[in-house]
Amino acid sequence: MERIQAIAQNVSDIAMKVDQILRNSLLNGKPIEGRRDQCEVPRDPKYPDCSGKVEWMRARWTSDPCYAFFGVDGTECSFLIYLSEVEWFCPVLPWRNQTAALPSTKPPPRVQAAFQRDFAYLLELIGSGKESLIFMKKRIRHLTAQWLKASHKLEEKLQGKQRDQKQILIHIGFLTEESGDVFSPRVLKGGPLGEMVQWADILAVLFILGHSLKITVSLKELQSNLGVPPGRGNCPLTVPLPFDLIYTDYHGLQQMKQHMGLSFKKYRCRVRVIDTFGTEPAYNHEEYATLHGYRTNWGYWNLNPKQFMTMFPHTPDNSFMGFVSEELNQTEKEMIKANKANNMAVVYGKEASIWKGKETFLAILNKYMEIHGTVYYETQRPPEVPAFVKNHGLLPQHEFQQLLRKAKLFIGFGFPYEGPAPLEAIANGCVFLQARFNPPHSSLNHEFFRGKPTSREVSSQHPYAEDFIGRPHVWTVDYNNSEEFEAAIKAIMRTKVDPYLPYEYTSEGMLERIHAYIQYQDFCATAALTDKSSGKPMQSSASPFSPQPNSTNLVGPHSSSSSLSFWPPVNSMQVWVSIPGQACTSTCQQHGLVCEPEFFKFINKKEVFQQINIVCDSTESEMNHLYPAVAENVHECYLQKDPLLFSCAGCNTKYQRLCPCRDYRRGQVALCRDCL
Repeated sequence: MERIQAIAQNVSDIAMKVDQILRNSLLNGKPIEGRRDQCEVPRDPKYPDCSGKVEWMRARWTSDPCYAFFGVDGTECSFLIYLSEVEWFCPVLPWRNQTAALPSTKPPPRVQAAFQRDFAYLLELIGSGKESLIFMKKRIRHLTAQWLKASHKLEEKLQGKQRDQKQILIHIGFLTEESGDVFSPRVLKGGPLGEMVQWADILAVLFILGHSLKITVSLKELQSNLGVPPGRGNCPLTVPLPFDLIYTDYHGLQQMKQHMGLSFKKYRCRVRVIDTFGTEPAYNHEEYATLHGYRTNWGYWNLNPKQFMTMFPHTPDNSFMGFVSEELNQTEKEMIKANKANNMAVVYGKEASIWKGKETFLAILNKYMEIHGTVYYETQRPPEVPAFVKNHGLLPQHEFQQLLRKAKLFIGFGFPYEGPAPLEAIANGCVFLQARFNPPHSSLNHEFFRGKPTSREVSSQHPYAEDFIGRPHVWTVDYNNSEEFEAAIKAIMRTKVDPYLPYEYTSEGMLERIHAYIQYQDFCATAALTDKSSGKPMQSSASPFSPQPNSTNLVGPHSSSSSLSFWPPVNSMQVWVSIPGQACTSTCQQHGLVCEPEFFKFINKKEVFQQINIVCDSTESEMNHLYPAVAENVHECYLQKDPLLFSCAGCNTKYQRLCPCRDYRRGQVALCRDCL
């Protein structure tokens, strides 16, 4: 209550001061520089919106104190000075200091990034006061040794390659009081920790790579770091954005848009959005989403879809951020194998509600194994957990790891989706057993996914474990078929597995991946190109492909200066045509490749249809997230009109899609073989 009262008092003080400024300027306004009240609205065709903006200012300039902060006082001249020097809708007035009105074009000198290994400084930057921050700091401390080892490996691999140090703001929006911060109070009560695991690892990676960091978990800190003027968020920032990159989440993105005014559109290409479940292009494009029923509470930001960064590599239209799991040395692996209890199972689920209605297959599992749970409770044992289950309550992370090192089986009940725990279990030598969803869960048929900006169909509790790891480490079965479920348990008890962790979830793998993103991804350059070509079909000048003999696909150039200057390099590309009703994601997977949306710009042209022996009686250019594509039965070909809609996701039985695929590094699907 004291904090709320203090905030209210501050707001009241600011309002009184602004009101006083406005009254003084209106009642006692004096001509500034002798010309403040002698301005006419210029008629310049280069600034078609100027007169309309002046008219808006006349009616609304008192609606936000930020206008007075920038010197607007109700006179025509103050409107024009603001609209030409703070915003950019009008030409600069002839009698104003022209050089002062123009932004400085000389960038500050670049500092080279050097690997940082003193975690004490990072822990100080993170701060304290929230259980979520305490959890993140504990995790960073616990994994310090493996982070240090990985940093030396990557430094050796890069062989002294020059890297610019970036100024990076990390704003964890879901931890701000304004977004509700429902996570911090639940850290010690069995609440979800996946997001905090990922954020802790992101902080560690960005720090180790040698970048200069600012970390905020409050709206006030965000406003201060961005240079937000006092008021309601309608004005641009007071200074040029001092950060090269901003890592945030959907809550933070909303807060930035609300308080940055026009500066948000100018600088949004620098934002990276941590987005667990992914955002597909059809949901990201505001106009298209609104017209075609893809608009949700979370989408429509008009970002480059690669600016969204996911927890698992399930959406190639986005960038795969990931996290890390604890790594074991060979001695630890041998010790785990020697001490495994063949008849011990641990259930995935810390909240009692997850256990509800699972009695049937728990009873089957109990015939063969001793079942352990880690369900949170305060005083009484949760009634949803059967009496034959040994419930340890909520365990600290290191004790949970010890439990996994003894257990043979880690079993999921269908929820939570796509968390880090199954990878931790597999890394500690467990077999992961999970339910197959039939039909797959999606935003069309399941409440959890409803409103999320993706049409992705989730075939099991953990599709990454199913598709990228698989048997013998991961078994996906129909839990509604008790015979299949029981047979799987018997088979698992006979199966020997070693602890296993995919390279992309090691510390070295994550460092390597994020280094590549920071070094090569530049969405501000691509955004500028997109603005210039707005409304025109996106086509490159010449097709860089050659047909494969006796095949229906194309391959990129083997080596050329142009292929290596573009990232990912074009020589990693192959073009395949999907079957009707198949997404490019699946088409590329069938050929041992991954869909690469950055390559759509090279195949969005008539010549590619001809090269791949597709007959086009007509070729149209339209906004559709399935294009480029061909309606084979009528020989109609379609090109993509808006590059923001290039999409690996999406299918329709009417179309065969042109799909840009690329190779990838073993154990690192986010990077092609020549991407580092």
